Amino acid sequence: MAYINPGPGTASQIVLKIDTVASSTITGDPPTAISLGASALTVPALQDITVNAANDVFTWSQLDTTAKQQVATTSTNSMSMNLVVDDATFFGTTLASVQSDTVAAQGLLGLSRNKTFIAFTLKFVENGATDRVIKGRGYITGLAPTVSADAPVWVSPITITVTGEYLVAAS
Repeated sequence: MAYINPGPGTASQIVLKIDTVASSTITGDPPTAISLGASALTVPALQDITVNAANDVFTWSQLDTTAKQQVATTSTNSMSMNLVVDDATFFGTTLASVQSDTVAAQGLLGLSRNKTFIAFTLKFVENGATDRVIKGRGYITGLAPTVSADAPVWVSPITITVTGEYLVAAS
């Protein structure tokens, strides 16, 4: 069973790393290998994460049956999460960044604004068990930082819209 241990000591950690596709290695379509370059950015302060793999279904009726027919079609994949906003990770190290800059220079906001195609890995660390890794490619969307008197820390949802298939591997 996969679980996280939120208690003190040897708590599990879920690690999300992103990099630009230009500096990562991707082979095949769907990808058979995705490895991030040396400039990969580890996204800190994740509050939660949801991996979505939703198959679309085409439905039709036939005159010779009382039940509808269905067949699975292409999948819509995405990852959604919430994070505590870290200044350097969110805004990047270069305020006027461009798409050809590193992920650290662009930051999450720059990656979204510049429509930078990214590669990502999501690593589940399970207290010494074999790690499972979900890899993919896509775009950063859905940023909406908020702060209030009742919640005085900037938090933001973030979505990675996945282009193509997930690649699942053991590390």
